[in-house]
Amino acid sequence: MTRATRDVAVGFVLAGFVLVAFLEIGGGAPVVGAPGLPDPGQVVGWALPLTRLITDASAVFVIGFLVGAVFLLPSSEKDVQGLSVEAVRVASRWAAVWSVSSIVLFVLNVSDVFAQPLGNLSSAFVTGYAGTSAGRAILLQAAAAALVALLTRWTLGTRALAGILGLAIATMAPIALTGHAASSGSHDLATTSLLLHLVGVTLWVGGLAALGWVAVRGSKRLDAATTRFSSLAIWAFVIVGASGAVNAAVRLGSFDELVGSSYGRLVMIKVLALATLGWFGWSHRRRIVRQGSSFARLAFTELFIMAATIGLAVALSRTPTPVGTDTLTTPIEDLLGGPLPAAPTVVRLLWGFSGNGVGLAIVGLGTALYLRGVLTMRRRGDAWPVGRLISWMIGMLVVSWATFGGLGVYSHVLFSAHMASHMLLSMVAPIFLVLGAPMTLALRTLPGPRQPGEVSPRSMLLTFLHSRWSQFFTHPLVGPVLFVGSLYGLYFSGAFESLMGNHWGHAAMEIHFLAVGTLYYYVLIGIDPSPRALAPIVRFGMLLVTVPFHAFFAIAVMSSNTIFAGDYWRSLERPYRTDLLADQYLGGGMAWAMGEIPLILVMGAILVQWFRTDSREAKRFDRAEARNEDAQLEAYNASLRALAEHGKRREP
Repeated sequence: MTRATRDVAVGFVLAGFVLVAFLEIGGGAPVVGAPGLPDPGQVVGWALPLTRLITDASAVFVIGFLVGAVFLLPSSEKDVQGLSVEAVRVASRWAAVWSVSSIVLFVLNVSDVFAQPLGNLSSAFVTGYAGTSAGRAILLQAAAAALVALLTRWTLGTRALAGILGLAIATMAPIALTGHAASSGSHDLATTSLLLHLVGVTLWVGGLAALGWVAVRGSKRLDAATTRFSSLAIWAFVIVGASGAVNAAVRLGSFDELVGSSYGRLVMIKVLALATLGWFGWSHRRRIVRQGSSFARLAFTELFIMAATIGLAVALSRTPTPVGTDTLTTPIEDLLGGPLPAAPTVVRLLWGFSGNGVGLAIVGLGTALYLRGVLTMRRRGDAWPVGRLISWMIGMLVVSWATFGGLGVYSHVLFSAHMASHMLLSMVAPIFLVLGAPMTLALRTLPGPRQPGEVSPRSMLLTFLHSRWSQFFTHPLVGPVLFVGSLYGLYFSGAFESLMGNHWGHAAMEIHFLAVGTLYYYVLIGIDPSPRALAPIVRFGMLLVTVPFHAFFAIAVMSSNTIFAGDYWRSLERPYRTDLLADQYLGGGMAWAMGEIPLILVMGAILVQWFRTDSREAKRFDRAEARNEDAQLEAYNASLRALAEHGKRREP
């Protein structure tokens, strides 16, 4: 048995011991059912959390070893080399384990949900559970993990493996977004924070596991990999800590439950474990050693603590929370994820707060990453325009108000507020975001190649910006078609009501509005690198062509006698603004009025860019003429003299 295999086995045993111990302490351990009542049995009761532990650990190893192969270990070719190839093979094997354990987890959940022993399960139970969101999420995870296992056997290209890594991270989303967190109060906040928590943990623990494996193998590339992982670990630690605090707050409900409930006490133990891991990370940063054996000793000590923490986390997921599923007591609260807000006032619209997890994630990560880039630029002595920083922060502020601010509170209950939020996300915030030049900042601050020929994060981004995908989406016709076409396609079909009636449908609309608006204005006024260099007159023409279609949409909304998503608005039974058609008319008016604001801003931006382009061309021409001693001017004067002489010779 190799050392790596032995350490993995020790880690699993430690995690399993902690899992069992804290299930007993927290009250999540399976109990013998009362006589006469359906009971899946003790085997299922204990096998369920242990299988969940194997599933989570498999995800950690898959993502960690892919991160190690793609980003941590340096390579001088477009394909991964040497130890990185073995890391990809390890990830492929663990992906197969991830898929198989997910299928086992599905079967155990069927037994647990229907309270039937494994021997009594029938196809009706299986298909019944497969028809639920939780069942579909587990099956989707199993299928995606199997796809990762297959793809990692077919390619060793660095860029292709980066895409597979993205698929592996996305594989965790279905269960995170449909787990028991989704049935509690503030489910948008709970599920989004849980997903970020899982992503942070897998990147952190998995990356360290990959580095420990590299250290055991005695690779000379360990030093470079450790240095790059240090920055990744800091970001992961912050994300894990922040998302864990938010998720725990949602499930605890009050500070008293932190010490007054078994779940709260387990949370405090997990916080202590996180603090310990943070201290280990800080020690690693100060004591990055050159000998692989010393690094391995420190890394595996930290990994054993992480294994115990993962066991504790699985125990927490099986422990009853103080805030249970009975928090949402009415159909309206279940639909909105909380109580119906009071009648809107100016103060509530300006200073209200909604637990919109997607909005908080976008603003939090967007602000943190941008500020980190600016600080990196300034620390190395490079300047970054203050105007771009201010523009980005204004864009983030607009997104904040439209998603989790006062306007976001009422975007779920009033069509007019929803339309105002839509206009801000698609027509106002993107203007400031693209003028902040985030891609330019990323290209100047992302890690570059550590050795000639390496495919670095910076080169990956640059390749993507000039790829065929980017060329297609930045075509002058694609952006306007998506920008305007989505308006008519969404609101004048049944899609709008379906999305409004689903928690994640509303979040999907917000992401779509922001993404489509950003793409549209990136083509119009973006200052980031682009595969297409459009003349200012072309961009100005795109704007003039798009504006009328947007105005026609607003007029169509105002003149419509059909209430969009009428069943949804009526189901809310709100006591204010009960005239749904009048509220829809107001929303259409907002769409029309707010369409004029971006027109003025964008026209101004295009004119400024047009003037700067002409100024740069004039200066470039003057410099070229100075080098050539006004060659073009002399040639032009000579042509005029020849024309004059030619004309005189033809006179009678």
